[in-house]
Amino acid sequence: MERFLAKNMPSDEKNKVLVVEDEELMRKILRELLEAENYDVLTADNAENAIQIFSENNIEATITDIKMSGMDGLELLDNLKAIDENALVIIITAYSSVDSAISALRKGAYDYVTKPFVNEDLLQTVKNAIRTKKLFNENRALKRELDNRSTFSRIIGKSEALESVFRIVEKVASTNASVLIQGESGTGKELIARSIHDQSPRSADPFLGVNCGALPAELLESELFGHVKGSFTGAHSDRAGLFRAAESGSLFLDEIGEMPLPLQVKLLRALQEQEVRPVGASQSHPFEARIIAATNKDLEQEVNEGNFREDLFYRLNVIEINIPPLRQRREDIPLLVRHFLAKAASAQDQPRKDISAEAMIALANYRWPGNVRELQNAIERAFILSDTEIEMEHLTNRIRSESRPGFETNDPEGFRPTLEEMERRYIQEILTSVNNDKSQAARILGIDLSTLYRKLKKYNEL
Repeated sequence: MERFLAKNMPSDEKNKVLVVEDEELMRKILRELLEAENYDVLTADNAENAIQIFSENNIEATITDIKMSGMDGLELLDNLKAIDENALVIIITAYSSVDSAISALRKGAYDYVTKPFVNEDLLQTVKNAIRTKKLFNENRALKRELDNRSTFSRIIGKSEALESVFRIVEKVASTNASVLIQGESGTGKELIARSIHDQSPRSADPFLGVNCGALPAELLESELFGHVKGSFTGAHSDRAGLFRAAESGSLFLDEIGEMPLPLQVKLLRALQEQEVRPVGASQSHPFEARIIAATNKDLEQEVNEGNFREDLFYRLNVIEINIPPLRQRREDIPLLVRHFLAKAASAQDQPRKDISAEAMIALANYRWPGNVRELQNAIERAFILSDTEIEMEHLTNRIRSESRPGFETNDPEGFRPTLEEMERRYIQEILTSVNNDKSQAARILGIDLSTLYRKLKKYNEL
């Protein structure tokens, strides 16, 4: 896990420079010159030692002589680039060997200086290299931030219920703690798991997942822990399993509540010991992957009923994230509807379609037992059945018959409010949910601010 620590080093530490030189006097001169400029200087008398030092430290720039006994500077450059493709390497060469230095530049060296060099020129080259490295790091951090925003942009919604989930994700992403995501089917648990991975220091490593309820116990065990050749019928070769295949990334155990009890015991042992034993093997292997689990069940109730191990529950539930069902964040429905309409238009290679106010209100007031997944299916169906606008007739019978206003009413049994009354109450509900921020309410409703003001004036709500 050392590389994770290296990414988070305090910014006030000295910049580390590695000097690789097989001549002791030159090595000493370079060290004293750089230390006088407040650099933290590490030295190596050959390329092999340099590779080890480089791999164990957060080196900002490397200075190496091109000609050394054993592995030369060009070979060292190749090795450092293999460890870190963004390694900044400065080559020192005799004037007569400038062609070799140019070859080094073509291989990815940052710059070169010739012997005998002017101290100020060398120091300026190092300074420029470190400035380049800092700019690169800033750009990488900016890219990660933009990637994080892109990750959240796949999760549509601006409700406070969803924003609270985003805040937890941002806090826990940088940690190594196990996470348990709980929520009904169709709420987007895998999207949240991917967001955690994408915003973590592990984002460059794999994100692998398995549905624990979709495979028989024997096959699931092999899928997770791996197996050795000949351990069972069909095991024609060794297999590492997902715990090890995820490397230093994240392993997503979806529907963990469906895992059989005997396999829960093996999973608990693996998490406690941080190692897995493949099926049929006599030796265990360590793993580094972070575990993110998800379930649509109430695991505490499952524990009480004896269907899930209590010790495994607490091992997985270090950080708990509860995804609200769609009926608890109805203000997100118009945003989701327009997103899925745009997605359907792109998939069908057709122009975008509008949706009538009556259809939108029906969608907003339906309970959505299948959550976001059900809504997406409903919009795809309506898009295919409609011409230029989604109307009530394009919604399923269940949505039309079961949708109710999303608020309490004292209307007599059997009374159905008019479309105008439903629209008025829905607008009031959205305004209440955003603390009367009319600009935000207009965005959620998918109408212009001027249109919202006209409707409020019409309903005498201004």
